Amino acid sequence: MSDPMSLAQVRSLIDAIDADLVRLLADRQKLVRMAAAHKTDEQAVRAPGRVEQVVALAQERAAAAGLSPVVAESVWRAMIGAFIELELAEQAAIRDRVGT
Repeated sequence: MSDPMSLAQVRSLIDAIDADLVRLLADRQKLVRMAAAHKTDEQAVRAPGRVEQVVALAQERAAAAGLSPVVAESVWRAMIGAFIELELAEQAAIRDRVGT
């Protein structure tokens, strides 16, 4: 990536990356929902061991790509937390519809 000449150019590049990130997060959400179909309780949704595995892998990939592993950990934990809350809310909605 070449050095941008102005703050406006930097912001434009950030906006383009953000658009890509939104598309990727939408793809990730579809997969999270597919995985949720295999989970039957809150413990399976929260899956702390899997969370730690995913975070560790993100940190390794971050270091290799030149991203701060600390930033990667923070972003991944926030993202995973948001998806866990989405899954739990969807499970609750399903239980409410079924009446259990």
